[in-house]
Amino acid sequence: MSKRRQERMSIEIKKILAQILKDQVKDPRIDFTTVSVTRVEVASDLSHAKVNVSVLGDSTKQEDTMKALQKAKGFVRKELAQQLQVRHAPEIEFRLDKSIEHGLRINALLNDIKAEEQNKELHES
Repeated sequence: MSKRRQERMSIEIKKILAQILKDQVKDPRIDFTTVSVTRVEVASDLSHAKVNVSVLGDSTKQEDTMKALQKAKGFVRKELAQQLQVRHAPEIEFRLDKSIEHGLRINALLNDIKAEEQNKELHES
């Protein structure tokens, strides 16, 4: 399969998965305001898809959400196959992605440093 088709499938799968998780998965452990599909890596033969999912919250909430996603994997794969209109949907592997959480933490630290510098400037003048 061409690299371009693989990328297009990855983008399409990401869109469809986000919609399925938001609208069709009915697990109370998954809070869709804090869950987002950040990236999908599709194998060249479309047999596997590694789905990176970001979950904002503490480690317990992240763990519970990942367990719920693992439990819903079969349903999600079936829905994905129907919406992609393919005979064989890729095997889905959910992975916890902490990049958004990490970015928020760095942003908070930078804001703290900026506030300290401004406070220091006010005291010196």
